[in-house]
Amino acid sequence: MAMKLENKVAVVTGGGRGIGRAIAEAFAREGASVVVTAARQKNEIEEVASRIGGTAILADASDKGNVERLVGTVVSRFGGIDILVNNAGRGMKFVNENFMTQPTPFWEADPDAWRMVIDTNVNGVFLMTRAVVPHMLRCGSGRIINISMNYETMKRQGFTPYGPSKAALESMSIIWAKELEGTGVTLNVLLPGGATATGMIPDSFPESMRDKLIDPAVMGPPAVYLASDQAKEMNGQRLVAIEWIKEKQK
Repeated sequence: MAMKLENKVAVVTGGGRGIGRAIAEAFAREGASVVVTAARQKNEIEEVASRIGGTAILADASDKGNVERLVGTVVSRFGGIDILVNNAGRGMKFVNENFMTQPTPFWEADPDAWRMVIDTNVNGVFLMTRAVVPHMLRCGSGRIINISMNYETMKRQGFTPYGPSKAALESMSIIWAKELEGTGVTLNVLLPGGATATGMIPDSFPESMRDKLIDPAVMGPPAVYLASDQAKEMNGQRLVAIEWIKEKQK
């Protein structure tokens, strides 16, 4: 059976752990040349890249110069970029380590922590997508996958600014998908469907609830689908990984 992403070049931001790592591994299994990036933790992305036969490039998605260097390097080395997964993100731990049990009201949130989260979760997605799309448009094809979360979590008390950052991402995704309609480049949103066992889960997370966390691996199959030719007509959609998998198992 032919691999679904053979001869495709994929860039996965935040690819060293959690959801990004799971997607990078799934892409590699389907034959893609995978570039994993992160702003820090060079050892993590190098370990992932070594294991899947990919490439590790340290780059901060919220830094315009870093983004331009990253995209230029990938295009020069591989000839283009077929798939972009915007997964890099900063969570509530940067605002309050105990956000699950002792939520911080917005008026007590540190403006520097706010700026850090927004810079990565909103501006980083904009900068990465803005840099990659012109290359995709020239080729007449491309797949962009923005990683989001449940609507309920966006509205959860004490989740400023992480919730608002993902609400902004959802709005950007809707608008950008409309602007890309008919170009051959698609943009869709993918989310796990609940709290997921990633580095964003704090040490204070109740032990009694840890066995209910979703395995990041559930993101692999639907991400492969969205990145493949099977989904070439799908644009501006929002897939919930656990629901998508259940539907495929019927």
